[in-house]
Amino acid sequence: MQRVDDKNLRARVKLFGNILGTVLAEQERPQVLETVEALRKGFIDLRQHEDPAKRRALMRLIGALDPHTLSHVVRAFATYFLLANIAEEDFANQQRRRHVQSGERLWYGSFDDTLRQLKAEGVSAGQLQQMLDALRFQPVFTAHPTEAKRRAVLEAQRRLYVLARRLNDPNLAEHQRRSLDQQILNQVQVLWKTDEVRIQKPVVEDEIKNGLFYFRETLFDTVPRVYRNLERALDNVYADEGGAKAFRVPAFLRFGSWIGGDRDGNPFVTHDVTKMAVRLQSREVLKHYRRRIEELQVQLTHSASLVRPSPVFEARMTADEDIVAEAFGAKPGRYAFEPYRRKLHLMHYRLGRQIARIETLLDGGADPGRGAGYGSEDDLLADLLAISDSLISHGDSNVAAAELQDMIALVRTFGFFLAELDIRQESSRHTQAVAELFAKAPNLPDYNELNESARVGVLADLLSHAGTPLLYAQDLSDGTREILRVMRTMADLRREISPRAFGAYVISMTHQASHVLEVLFLASFAGLCGRHQDGSWHCDIRVAPLFETIDDLAKIEPTLEQLLDVGTYRAQLKQSGNIQEVMLGYSDSCKDGGILASSWSLYKAQRLISRSTETRGLACRVFHGRGGSVGRGGGPTHDAILAQPPGTVNGDIKFTEQGEVLSAKYSNADTATYELTMGVSGLIKASRCMSVACTPDRADFIEIMDDLAQRGETSYRDLTDRTPGFIDYFYEGTPVAEIGLLNIGSRPSHRSKGDRSKYSVRAIPWVFAWAQSRQTIPAWYGIGSALKGWRGDDAERLQTLRAMVREWPFFRALLSNSAMSLSKSEMSIAREYADLCGEAGGSVFDRIQGEFNESNTQMLEVFEADELLGDNRQLAMSLARRNPYLDPINHIQIIALRHYRDAPESDQAERLRWQLPLLRSINALAAGMRNTG
Repeated sequence: MQRVDDKNLRARVKLFGNILGTVLAEQERPQVLETVEALRKGFIDLRQHEDPAKRRALMRLIGALDPHTLSHVVRAFATYFLLANIAEEDFANQQRRRHVQSGERLWYGSFDDTLRQLKAEGVSAGQLQQMLDALRFQPVFTAHPTEAKRRAVLEAQRRLYVLARRLNDPNLAEHQRRSLDQQILNQVQVLWKTDEVRIQKPVVEDEIKNGLFYFRETLFDTVPRVYRNLERALDNVYADEGGAKAFRVPAFLRFGSWIGGDRDGNPFVTHDVTKMAVRLQSREVLKHYRRRIEELQVQLTHSASLVRPSPVFEARMTADEDIVAEAFGAKPGRYAFEPYRRKLHLMHYRLGRQIARIETLLDGGADPGRGAGYGSEDDLLADLLAISDSLISHGDSNVAAAELQDMIALVRTFGFFLAELDIRQESSRHTQAVAELFAKAPNLPDYNELNESARVGVLADLLSHAGTPLLYAQDLSDGTREILRVMRTMADLRREISPRAFGAYVISMTHQASHVLEVLFLASFAGLCGRHQDGSWHCDIRVAPLFETIDDLAKIEPTLEQLLDVGTYRAQLKQSGNIQEVMLGYSDSCKDGGILASSWSLYKAQRLISRSTETRGLACRVFHGRGGSVGRGGGPTHDAILAQPPGTVNGDIKFTEQGEVLSAKYSNADTATYELTMGVSGLIKASRCMSVACTPDRADFIEIMDDLAQRGETSYRDLTDRTPGFIDYFYEGTPVAEIGLLNIGSRPSHRSKGDRSKYSVRAIPWVFAWAQSRQTIPAWYGIGSALKGWRGDDAERLQTLRAMVREWPFFRALLSNSAMSLSKSEMSIAREYADLCGEAGGSVFDRIQGEFNESNTQMLEVFEADELLGDNRQLAMSLARRNPYLDPINHIQIIALRHYRDAPESDQAERLRWQLPLLRSINALAAGMRNTG
């Protein structure tokens, strides 16, 4: 195992722990700190040496505490985890800063390391430019309820991170260091008095504002930094071919959002909510642009007597003459001899008028119209480029390449929309709406009676007619009326905000080609797609089918090929960019068939999508619906991208970022820069097949993986579908029902209320609940049985598996991620959760423990390791630091679950007494394990 010197990290964690202890001593009854210390020291001792007598004593201590004291004990451990997370994040960033200052080759996944690797492989500047031109990296922020922390806690966490970073300055005087320690103590004290549990369930507007937090606090500063870091790496690595000046670095970062657009299973996301989401996003980015322009006004103070602006700049100034009086009011001569400041003042004013319009609309007022505001983001960009080119024309290219260049990069990335809002709805809703519209119209068949071929035929025919279709009735159901309103909202906001305001219209549970054509048919009523009277096509909506179950993934090729062979569809696809976007659902496929079957089905699906589009001359974009945890497709982004099938990425990738992943990656600028860089560098590496020959997957590896996936799925379904009492074990032996009380998301946790089935429970609480009970089975169950079943005692087969780990990024990433999750499982604690089910829980637990032991044994054999995290010392040390603090929280949660569930329904007071420590234990475990769902 590699050695990591974490002396400074341990010192920082100790400092934060002491500060927390001081706050507890000063702010709480002595019993709270005494109990925390007894549990902390006791469970540290038990981790080092099992002592049954000591364990019983600690259990008695926990059992004797009242709910109020238990709540505060849990909060103390949760606060410790939050502080430890800050210390670890700062330590990682500090290590990277030291690496940069050393002047050595940078870390794996940095732009510097990536470009050096490509150059060593013979990639020329021209080939690299081809890859950069194709680059499009798009994280999509979702409101899926996996972030257990409130925004108030996130903001406090960020303030503490900033203070922690200042502590790293070696030049601090003693009084400055004492002052910082006091500021940290003050923040911890405020945090201690801030309730981390939401009293009310968030509404969608709260979720939208939570998403905007990351742009405002971090990403507006991070995005230009990422572009500059790439340019710096180009200077260093390709200096002999002209460096960064020889390249054109496009705005390859794009951001998306589902917050306010994802209505699948969330009745609170209406067309009005979608309007609000797009307008709030636009207001956020416009306000930032105004702040940037204010800074530029201070800097670009050039005098007309000393420089001569370019003719293009002068023309842009002349074009603004009609708003000068409005913009300058009583001071028409302001900045008359400072051309750039005068222009920037006009730009500032125009953006202000746009913001005022949006705020009027958000307040429910009548639309005042665009007025002096910009007509499009391209118009703002043209103004910025005119200033830049003019500066360059009189010898100020270095000035143009500073803050102004950063703002140009922001406008190219965020436009007036900030993030492309995807719309998502479940396929059956569209089918019902189309059937209703058919029933209301004369001369149309009964849609429900048509087979798939007939549905495709009639929809294609209707879409080929010129003009916008007419509604033959106004007495439509609420569901159909809402879908049509959503379409009209999309059309209106494209005109009001930006043509790029929306990303894809995602259809969940896509089973057949007609599901895509149904959306286009419904969109045609809003004029989003169709045919003009002159016969030409138009399409302003991009439809992305989402394939989620193992069965749907297996049928992806015939479904996609049937769709792509419809002439009407191809004509409209051409108008929307000739790119077929397909979304793959990691969460539901893993819940359905287990990690091996899910991962392998998704891998094969990507190859089939690529083949289906490539043979028809189309580009494809695969949208990866990943969660934060391994059981929902999570894991390091860099390695995940490299694990895609060779030749299928081609510079373009889109993926969801959810819940705790957002706060972990994007709360602080240093971390966000690192995470975006790791993702983009992974995308560049995975796209090198565009320029150099890539090694295809070995046929024998594919055959073995087919076998392993089948064995793994059988083992997983034997447990989840065919083991008597399994569903009861899940509902009674985990806190899945109680997770719904946390108020962490606006969407219900089950598809069907009261339905206790694997299908009904959503993937997020499914994974969250298993993690809380320290079993994490979605991420590894079935791997041990599959590996053992395939290799048996055959030494040659074991060597083949080891070769697969060494040579195949997909297999290596799959087992590495599963090993990480296996390391977070604690069977001794899981057994206590099983006891919540009574005697019936024992047989289910025995199966889980057996598979856990087998998976552990098999992976150690394949990895040729003594420890599962042998190649990730830093993570191993982090888990070792956390486990003694996680253990008492699990025991507290089990006690709280018993009391809460045993309390009669009629005794709400007693249930509420135990509900608070229970909910706080869920929060604390999520913080300690650093993932929820």
